[in-house]
Amino acid sequence: MSDDQRGAGEEPEGIREGVEGSEGDPRVVLLLNAVLSGLFAWTAFWGLQLLDVAEVTATNVASLALVIFALTYVVVLR
Repeated sequence: MSDDQRGAGEEPEGIREGVEGSEGDPRVVLLLNAVLSGLFAWTAFWGLQLLDVAEVTATNVASLALVIFALTYVVVLR
């Protein structure tokens, strides 16, 4: 909404009001969290493999991805 359409006394909506007023599907957020957690875990182990510290295996990546997913889920709900 432009400044002309908004009343003179109204303040623009902030991010909090926009998020709280959203009727989006929470499954999209969970899917995005899972995908980004997996990519981050793979990237972390890829870097560790370059340093000869750890190997990129499905178990390693999945374990770290689950930890990252759980941490971000708890932090976001807090």
